[in-house]
Amino acid sequence: DSLSDEVRECVKEKLRLLQEFLLADTQDQLKILEDKLKSSELSTVSYAALSVLLSRTVENLCSNWSFFLGRVHVRGEGSTPPPKCPDCRQYLDDSDLKFFQGDPDDLDEPEMLTDERLSLFDANEDGFESYEDLPQHKITNFSVYDKRGHLCPFDSGLIEKNVELYFSCAVKPIYDDNPCMDGGVPAKKLGPINAWWITGFDGGEKALIGFTTAFADYILMDPREEYASIFALMQEKIYMSKIVVEFLQKNQDATYEDLLNKIETTVPPAGLNFNRFTEDTLLRHAQFVVEQVESYDEAGDSDEQPIIITPCMRDLIKLAGVTLGKRRAARRQAIRHPTKIEKDSKGPTKATTTKLVYQIFDTFFSDQIDQNNKDGGGVKRQRCGVCEVCQAPDCGKCSACKDMIKFGGSGRSKQACQKRRCPNLAVKEAEDDENMDEEEVLPLKETKKMSQAKKKKQTKNKISWVGEPIKTDGRKEYYMKVRVENEVVEVGDCVSVSPADPSHPLYLARITALWEDGDKMFHAHWFCRGTDTVLGESSDPLELFLVDECEDMQLSFVHGKVNVLYKAPTENWFMEGGMDDDIKVIEDDGESFFYQLLYDGECARFESPPKVTPSEDCKYKFCASCVRNREREAQDLPNVCEPLEDEKSDSKVFYGLATLKGEQYRVGDSVYLPPEAFSFAVKLASPVKRSHRKDDVDEDLHPEYYRKSSDYIKGSNLDAPEPFRIGRIKEIFCNKRSDGKPDKMDPKLRLYKFYRPENTHKGPKGAYHSDINQLYWSDEEATVNMAEVLGRCQVEYAEDLVESVQDYSSRGPDRFYFLEAYNAKTRSLEDPPNHARSAVHKGKGKGKGKGKGKAALQESQDQEPQEQTVPKLRTLDVFSGCGGLSEGFHQAGISETHWAIEMWDPAAQAFRLNNPGTTVFTEDCNVLLKLVMSGEKTNSLGQKLPQKGDVEMLCGGPPCQGFSGMNRFNSRTYSTFKNSLVVSYLSYCDYYRPKFFLLENVRNFVSFKRSMVLKLTLRCLVRMGYQCTFGILQAGQYGVAQTRRRAIILAAAPGEKLPRFPEPLHVFAPRACSLSVVVDEKKYVSNVTRGNGGIYRTITVRDTMSDLPEIRNGAAALEISYNGEPQSWFQRHIRGSQYQPILRDHICKDMSALVAARMRYIPLAPGSDWRDLPNIEVRLRDGTTTKKLRYTHSDKKNGRSGTGALRGVCSCAEGKSCDPADRQFNTLIPWCLPHTGNRHNHWAGLYGRLEWDGFFSTTVTNPEPMGKQGRVLHPEQHRVVSVRECARSQGFPDTYRFFGNILDKHRQVGNAVPPPLSKAIGLEVRKCVQERMRENATGDFLIIGQLLDHTLRMKFNLLFNFLRACEAGEDGSLVCVYGPVFLVIFLF
Repeated sequence: DSLSDEVRECVKEKLRLLQEFLLADTQDQLKILEDKLKSSELSTVSYAALSVLLSRTVENLCSNWSFFLGRVHVRGEGSTPPPKCPDCRQYLDDSDLKFFQGDPDDLDEPEMLTDERLSLFDANEDGFESYEDLPQHKITNFSVYDKRGHLCPFDSGLIEKNVELYFSCAVKPIYDDNPCMDGGVPAKKLGPINAWWITGFDGGEKALIGFTTAFADYILMDPREEYASIFALMQEKIYMSKIVVEFLQKNQDATYEDLLNKIETTVPPAGLNFNRFTEDTLLRHAQFVVEQVESYDEAGDSDEQPIIITPCMRDLIKLAGVTLGKRRAARRQAIRHPTKIEKDSKGPTKATTTKLVYQIFDTFFSDQIDQNNKDGGGVKRQRCGVCEVCQAPDCGKCSACKDMIKFGGSGRSKQACQKRRCPNLAVKEAEDDENMDEEEVLPLKETKKMSQAKKKKQTKNKISWVGEPIKTDGRKEYYMKVRVENEVVEVGDCVSVSPADPSHPLYLARITALWEDGDKMFHAHWFCRGTDTVLGESSDPLELFLVDECEDMQLSFVHGKVNVLYKAPTENWFMEGGMDDDIKVIEDDGESFFYQLLYDGECARFESPPKVTPSEDCKYKFCASCVRNREREAQDLPNVCEPLEDEKSDSKVFYGLATLKGEQYRVGDSVYLPPEAFSFAVKLASPVKRSHRKDDVDEDLHPEYYRKSSDYIKGSNLDAPEPFRIGRIKEIFCNKRSDGKPDKMDPKLRLYKFYRPENTHKGPKGAYHSDINQLYWSDEEATVNMAEVLGRCQVEYAEDLVESVQDYSSRGPDRFYFLEAYNAKTRSLEDPPNHARSAVHKGKGKGKGKGKGKAALQESQDQEPQEQTVPKLRTLDVFSGCGGLSEGFHQAGISETHWAIEMWDPAAQAFRLNNPGTTVFTEDCNVLLKLVMSGEKTNSLGQKLPQKGDVEMLCGGPPCQGFSGMNRFNSRTYSTFKNSLVVSYLSYCDYYRPKFFLLENVRNFVSFKRSMVLKLTLRCLVRMGYQCTFGILQAGQYGVAQTRRRAIILAAAPGEKLPRFPEPLHVFAPRACSLSVVVDEKKYVSNVTRGNGGIYRTITVRDTMSDLPEIRNGAAALEISYNGEPQSWFQRHIRGSQYQPILRDHICKDMSALVAARMRYIPLAPGSDWRDLPNIEVRLRDGTTTKKLRYTHSDKKNGRSGTGALRGVCSCAEGKSCDPADRQFNTLIPWCLPHTGNRHNHWAGLYGRLEWDGFFSTTVTNPEPMGKQGRVLHPEQHRVVSVRECARSQGFPDTYRFFGNILDKHRQVGNAVPPPLSKAIGLEVRKCVQERMRENATGDFLIIGQLLDHTLRMKFNLLFNFLRACEAGEDGSLVCVYGPVFLVIFLF
């Protein structure tokens, strides 16, 4: 212990060298004994006794060596690495280490090759030199071993490191396919092996593997019995690489979970020595699989997207710690004929597009590619420079090399040799576009604001007024016209203004007023160019957008007059879809522009310009921008009116009405307030952030526990804010100022407080069993500022309701009820006082909200306005999946899905089960659109196709495979993008021209390809004439216990109202609620004003699934009994009002024996995951036993444990390159996780349990403990979550049906849009339809009034003329005869 660290390390190293010498010497002694046995110098009995003695010596040496090194270093288990064979790198104390038992009578290699049974050479060995190619033979009953006799694998990198490996076998002629020993030539110690190789797949299933020695090539057949388990792993990984490559060819958007699904459901071919594939199998062979994928990519065309950058390959590379860039030329492994994997020639179906959509994409990409060519071929392909691929020489043969100057080319492409395409940079580039962690707070830098003061430059134009002033207002004299140089400009004309920076395009504005006030001035209502909107470079250079920005300017800034045309939608707009031949609206003459929409730069909303008509007396100075800005400012300020004269106070003035943000509030109304607006008399202990870490953990038993350094638990609700406070207005007042007048700028409210169940002494447990909209009356009062009010709600005494509480609550959010009052002093519930009951409904109900008598209903209808009946929109759901999006719209009562398109049959069948009246097309959407555009009425199955004018609402979530990781403009990018399903979906919109359009996608849809996917989508919609906007919504804020951020694009046809994004309903974890988007350095937010606030509490895992019966791993019963009543509001809501005794799809995946054991050892405490696993040997259900994980290296980052034990499991922990020999398998702690944990946040959450009071990670298509969302273990049961639990996490009713096997059902659930989210959006669409209906009704009344007015005028004129005629003719008979007739006409 007194030794210094340097001396201790030196002594330790010398002892280790001594150990290796003694071990090597022991092995040499064994070899000598073996040779004596073979030469008959030693009897078999003596050999066996001596070899056992020497083997025990080895074991004793290995087991006791740690004692010596422990004296040099600190004590502790695992403080020294276990001994390894210096050749094969296997652990010498491993019970699985085997020695080759040879046959002394076998022939050596040269002698064997001359055997007449092989019929190739005679006894003259000179034939070897004269033979041009090496002879080929087959071998059976083989074993491979090192020079010490250890049986070892030949594919673990030993040959590449020049380790001598030999094999013994029976050699057979190349034409003999029989793997038995008959006819074979026994041979010993062939080699050493110079290379091993794969020649492809024989018959499509089994790989042909071979060795090359100095004398011959050998193709392997069957191994010896003792070598069979080692060779089976080789066959296993070769076949697995075939599965992976073939799967990725056809599924380039597949996730890691999808790949596991494929692997676990693939049955190995007959004749191979393994019966199933598991995740452990994939991770064991990950390095080899990835290398095969690299080889496949190298053989592909330069324009093909490499499959190594697919999402599942990137996840596999990270999880398994794969080293990329192993250079083929430097390796002795040779893939002579790359594995015969048939290329998927089908590829993606070519997109069916309308002319407008095609031309927008085609024009934009052509311009971009041309610009890149002008700039010298675009971005030079980068390389990491350190991997073996980057360090290889240029091949000189590929297309990239032929363009290089040194090979005689032009040098313009600046692309690396195709053989040197760096996999590290390709993967990194793809990672840049990967979805962000759902729970990470996104740090947003300061972003550019759109509304910046425009820096302008004055001109030297001559300016003079035309005509006399038409109005004088103080010192201002207003004019209608002015002459600028030789042009006459008048109010309403558009002009250009020179920018101070000549590189900036001219500013454009409409003149709304002209006046002189010492200077010649004008008021500019600015237009915005498309490049200054979210459209950026994708915009039409001639299209402008109205913005609510204006300013007073001197006329000397005017550069000249321009023409700005308003492009109004045509009367037949809905039927003109797909007919535009040219995307140009006007010709570009340098002075002509057009506009069609108003742009809100903060929320990126494109809307139809509001119709404003100035009065005759202010036409000379009317600015619509000023009017709208003043209205907004006035709405944002609280105001009071209707003073109450009968209520007197020395310090206050009372009012009957207050207004804020366009909403009116009266005494008796209920309002929302922020949580900090007032507190309650009951002081509950605030939730303490409990630490899930323990200090007394046995580090030898739990060696990975040290990685849990943070107290943060994924999926925890501890940071979730409280929902809004609710109060009922008792008084509206303003305090009097010193002059006795009310301070109307600061109105106040006196409120009665409402308690939520969780605000009482019951705490969160009270909320769990209560309805989410249940409150308790309280006579506690609070005074708040009117400006704090966040909105209004309806709170009713349930006894007074004329309908059931369920019916009352189902008519929308913002509806609360109470049955009791809460007394904070006694902590008890009481009957509410009489003044708590609503003056409107008092005495109307029949008790507990059950009254439904005719009289009561009639009175209710008299008091509460009937909600308008909204006609349901005929909807087409494209990429419908199992129907989550449509289900939410149906619940909102806004749509009726007449048609759905879904290519994947199980999802299509599920849609049919739940929507029997819908026509479901199980076809490619491109094929269907092509049929419709060509005039077909039905498809090949006779199903009726929707025609123009049929579709009123279009919704869907097009997959984004193929371009999510692309960051460069090139021909491949262009081809992939223009044939993507996003383009097809936009063409559906253009052709059918629905009233409303919705596109749903992953959050990073707005970031794909530097936001170009988003920009071009919006560009197409704008060009079609749609109003549109985009935003990010968090599903957890709309009533599910899951974090799921989704990008939503909404569009509305001309004449419709563009829906706003729904305000959050539930509070949710702030880490998951970063919903702003940065595009071109500008931050955009949706129209949501409540931020992370909400009117309801968070829905938890307990709310979601605590009532479901217990099941075990692999439970497969499709229908079982609930075995209990619902416990929470969510459970009552999700089960439905109809009694359902049968619970469907409460089934879970049957995990492998090893995974099941790991799940069993994960503790039940919140935050538990793989880092809590013990490092022990466990007997599995299949009869096998796991191994303890060996810690064999120092860890530069984490040091040693408290007991001095090592923490590294691979040489990379010491800063060296990875050593394949360090890989370990069949351990309770997965070797790959500590291997790569240091660079991946310690893989927090893998094998993680859900927390009862927390929420789900994003529900995935295949719950895997080591998948992207690893927190998939039940909070208490040792299994992954079931299909029904996942469906509930998405908000699907229990009555919703899914179709297919368990993995099909998981995929349907994971791909779906949560119905509560789509319901919230649907309710916003419904509001827009209702508003449009009200406007139309108002317009109809005005038209009727005008018609009546016109009719009355005609009648009076007719009567007047009749009387004049009578008077002129003085003929009384006319009056007698025709008078009654005219009287009838006049009256009726």
